[in-house]
Amino acid sequence: MAPSAITAPLDFSLSSNSSLKVPKSSFHVNTPSPDKLATKRKIICFSDFDGTIFMQDTGHVLFDSHGCGARRREVLDQQIKSGERSFKEVSEEMWGSLNVPFEDGFETMKTALDIDPDFQTFHKFCINNNIPFNVISAGLKPILRKVLNQFLGEEESAHIDIVANDAQINTPGTEWKPVWLHDCDLGHDKARSITESRQTATVESEDGTIPLIVFIGDGVSDLPAARQADVLFARKGLRLEEYCIENKIAYMPFETFADIQKEVMKIMKEDQDKTGGLGMPVKSNPRAHIWRRISSKNSVPLYLVATPREEKMFLWPEAFTEYQGKDAGIPLTA
Repeated sequence: MAPSAITAPLDFSLSSNSSLKVPKSSFHVNTPSPDKLATKRKIICFSDFDGTIFMQDTGHVLFDSHGCGARRREVLDQQIKSGERSFKEVSEEMWGSLNVPFEDGFETMKTALDIDPDFQTFHKFCINNNIPFNVISAGLKPILRKVLNQFLGEEESAHIDIVANDAQINTPGTEWKPVWLHDCDLGHDKARSITESRQTATVESEDGTIPLIVFIGDGVSDLPAARQADVLFARKGLRLEEYCIENKIAYMPFETFADIQKEVMKIMKEDQDKTGGLGMPVKSNPRAHIWRRISSKNSVPLYLVATPREEKMFLWPEAFTEYQGKDAGIPLTA
């Protein structure tokens, strides 16, 4: 997830115009088929979009080709990182710089984007096993849906729920305006979205099973959502994995979605053998329950010392807005 207005600021290990190379598929002849597994536990998957399902950033493609341009985008990204301006303010400038009809902008994305080579196989595995798959993004829902329809086909794309901001785009393409999902500095509180989904799934469960939440991401801005997950997958070599290593956060690395599928299958079988799908999942995250209880602004001081400083601006963006880099020696300030 590269820093842009489509995916909150983020990935300090990549240059602003970085593009990820598409990895080769890691499926082999002996890879288990995606047939339905006889397991009881409800599993819910959430995944970031840019840099995770797709290797490039959809916002970068549009801004560089039809908007403010790469140089101005890099300046704006730096303003977010430095705390000079808020994510929402910068995002609105980036989207507002676009001057292209929606369909013409999409034609540019069609040729510029590469999908993870094993994503479609993994998604079919989710469909076969009744695992809801949700895209959770700081981007614009109409763009994400159009891209998924193009790369997966409308029938398969329809199985994916998209939790993201909406957009108002006029026909000539001279006005692009984000319609923010939440009233917060990032526009979309990913942690809140996952928490609400977990609570809804638990309430709707007829047999009392507690759902297992899987999150898949690549950048530091994914941390609020990752904190709500029972199982975290981080793309190898990118900032989310580095951050997990630095702060001893449990995660599973992946190169393609084939790696994720293999691990999810193992978890499903282990959970069925050990719990029968009842009670807490065999892979559970006790901290997720704590995070839900301390999500209000009033709780910030109680957990300030225990929270790594790079994470503060993403967990409580209203309270912590300044970040000057790990080695700058300037603390986040309330």
